[in-house]
Amino acid sequence: MLRRQQMRQAAAEATARAQRATATTCSLCEREVQHTSRHHLVPREEGGRYGDTVDLCQPCHSSVHRFLTNKELAQHYQTVEALRTAEELQDYLRWIRKNKVEKIRNRRGSN
Repeated sequence: MLRRQQMRQAAAEATARAQRATATTCSLCEREVQHTSRHHLVPREEGGRYGDTVDLCQPCHSSVHRFLTNKELAQHYQTVEALRTAEELQDYLRWIRKNKVEKIRNRRGSN
């Protein structure tokens, strides 16, 4: 009986370690998340095809493109530090840092 409990506990600890190992950090909101995607700091359409990239969680990546145009990203937000200070993202960043959201659905506004 004790042996089974030890085996279950060891399996649970191994699972927790594996989950922590697969978790990664979003460069924008700085939360630990399961998945990230590569965001071109200068959008490819604006000449950033081979430029710097950062790993963003899906909610942050979607929101960056929801609130900022590619032209704005290329001209004013070429670093992750600049993105963190973008006025358009402040309400979103305050909200996302308090939530454990892994997926969000937002659509780009029609401007």
